[in-house]
Amino acid sequence: MAQSSKLNAMLSCKCPRCRVGKIFYGSPYSIKQQRTNQVCSHCGLYFEIEPGYFYISMYISYALAVIELLIAAFVLYFLIRSESPWFYCGVLIPLIILLSPINYRYSRVILLHLFSPTIRYDPKYRIDN
Repeated sequence: MAQSSKLNAMLSCKCPRCRVGKIFYGSPYSIKQQRTNQVCSHCGLYFEIEPGYFYISMYISYALAVIELLIAAFVLYFLIRSESPWFYCGVLIPLIILLSPINYRYSRVILLHLFSPTIRYDPKYRIDN
């Protein structure tokens, strides 16, 4: 099997060390089953490096939400040209609620892949080895 790119591993929520094991189990919109795996099923990487490690992902999630809302607000403005703040609140608030499970996942994925200096891709964990 060919090596998975970092971007592909991030988009498919795979482990940053082996790029094979899943970081999450359950659907993003499943109320009781969306959980972060504690350990990678393929290489054994413990995802939460230290207690409270994923608190940082709240800031990443906030940044993702701001970017999503700004893009949506500009698109709405240029398409509809409404001056009513209630129109924007009526569209943007449900949008942020609908995107919050996705932001939850990808904020943790971004934290693990881009902002964790102790976690690096290791080719010895590839499937074809």
